[in-house]
Amino acid sequence: MSLPVIDPGRRITEALGALLTAPDEQPLAVHPLGVRDERAADVAAPPARVLVYGRHALLAPQPGRAGCACCLARRWQAVRPPEMRDALELGGETTPVGDWPYAIPFVGDALRALTAAVDTAGPDTGPPAVYHLDVDTLQVGRVLLLADADCPVCGQVEWDAARAPELAASPKRAPDSFRARDATEYPLSPTTFVNPVCGPLGAALWPDLTSTSTSPVHGVFQPRSGKFLREMLFGGHADGYARSVRLGLLEGLERAAGLRPVRRRTAVVATLDELGADALDPRVCGSYTDEFYRVNRHIRRFAPDRAIAWVWGWSMRDQRPILVPEVLVYYHSAPLQERFVQENSSGCASGGSLVEAIYHGLMEAVERDAFMLAWYGRRPLPEIDPATSSRLQTRLMVDRLAMYGYRARFFDTRCTFDFPVVTGVAERVDGGFGTLAFGGGASLDPETALAAALCEIASDSVLAGIRAAADEPRLREMVDDYDKVWRLHDHPLLYGLPEMRRHTSFLLDSGSPARPVSEVYAGLHAVHPLGDDLRDDLDRCVRTVAACGFDVIVVDQTTPEQHALGLHTASVTVPGLLPIDFGWQRQRALNMPRLRTAHHRAGLVDHDLRDDEIHLVPHPYP
Repeated sequence: MSLPVIDPGRRITEALGALLTAPDEQPLAVHPLGVRDERAADVAAPPARVLVYGRHALLAPQPGRAGCACCLARRWQAVRPPEMRDALELGGETTPVGDWPYAIPFVGDALRALTAAVDTAGPDTGPPAVYHLDVDTLQVGRVLLLADADCPVCGQVEWDAARAPELAASPKRAPDSFRARDATEYPLSPTTFVNPVCGPLGAALWPDLTSTSTSPVHGVFQPRSGKFLREMLFGGHADGYARSVRLGLLEGLERAAGLRPVRRRTAVVATLDELGADALDPRVCGSYTDEFYRVNRHIRRFAPDRAIAWVWGWSMRDQRPILVPEVLVYYHSAPLQERFVQENSSGCASGGSLVEAIYHGLMEAVERDAFMLAWYGRRPLPEIDPATSSRLQTRLMVDRLAMYGYRARFFDTRCTFDFPVVTGVAERVDGGFGTLAFGGGASLDPETALAAALCEIASDSVLAGIRAAADEPRLREMVDDYDKVWRLHDHPLLYGLPEMRRHTSFLLDSGSPARPVSEVYAGLHAVHPLGDDLRDDLDRCVRTVAACGFDVIVVDQTTPEQHALGLHTASVTVPGLLPIDFGWQRQRALNMPRLRTAHHRAGLVDHDLRDDEIHLVPHPYP
């Protein structure tokens, strides 16, 4: 026996309207949530301002502006539990099992009173507000609604086109300061970005109250990729929870910007053969082995005669527009089978200007390249003595880690470019679980690079033992079978096992004494003087990279949410540098010529590396 077809929205509207005491009033239109996929491309907009689910009723903003009932429905669904999202987004049609139990006169009166109060309160300034009514308790809450750029009703998306970035002057607060604004200076409202009603960065933030070194705060949102929801983690790691929240939100916005194009719709689908010199050949950025594509037949290898999606970037070296494969810039946009490589957020950075974002993205690309060269090339690195740091905060954090049984060690990782690159290692003194934690930083200022590496290892090290012990059986399988290292977090967690320390002996047991910061980087600022404008610093960096034969290609990823805050995000690609990959089978660096030639060309060794000299052990980077 089939169940009768019921229109839940009509039934609720009729029930509320029939029970109202004023028969001359228009029925209150209601749209039920959780009965269809609100994020489907072909779904019609909700026909009402009042959206209901369970005991909750949501009052959407008045129509006619960015941030509408359709935006609310889409964002509401995005913060539902994975099980519910899978049912709505992958399942078939839904059938109600009965009427809404709250269709009673009292609830109708409450909703009408709330609507009247909101509509007579005057126009909002800034993002529109959503009011949510708990019909069990009549408690009313208010959150701001950020418009969804993909909304079919009010979304404003333009076609991608070639354009030169506007790189305006970017004055610095001090020569060694590379952020125009502190995190506290951005108009960030945590509840606007993270809330269980319509938070674009998820439903909740949670502080890690067990950390003894920093005050981490984490969040998660889950974009869909085909049949799967991908867990996107973000967080802040400062000395106080309030600051960590703000840093975490900035990172979450940066993560969201790199997932897929938001402001601009990809306009070019063509083959490399057709585009020629107007496009970047992705093979210069590395490819997987033939064996990888043989085993993973569902992933299609790049071919120059295969049509793919391209986005417009800008060559900083050549000062011209250039097309970049979309999968190299947006790591979550294409279906899995179209991702001939799986990129990540490396090289993506945010800042208070596009200049600031590009600078930090370039520094990250250089940092990752330098560490991959050192790790897979088994190169001993000069050690830096953190006790000689000129920053009191750095010295205090090193001492704090020592209190918890970790020795903080730092290494000068420079290779091709004479930019300070520092690798940090937190080494557990007693050799127990959580043995090692790695991190890195790069900057024109060595103290800033050292502090960045320290921040990463300070946050991860004290919890590494707990995490390694909790996942010990699975991690121990990886010790003898690297093919089981396939997720991002597998890499750092693996080095929580004491037996993996032997693979770092070339770095940690070289026997060379640690040298003062000033000695390691003596004369650096004579070569790369720090200016008063970050644009001048960036120009010097680009010229240095170009002089070594590399381009710097920039794609502006800034989302509408970031633009409203005065933020910018850029993806920086330096074709030919070693990328960082996660998963042992996906290590492009192992197949690239630079791994074998870079140390020789930099004068650090007397020959190109042979295959038998490559350090064939998964990297420990987070």
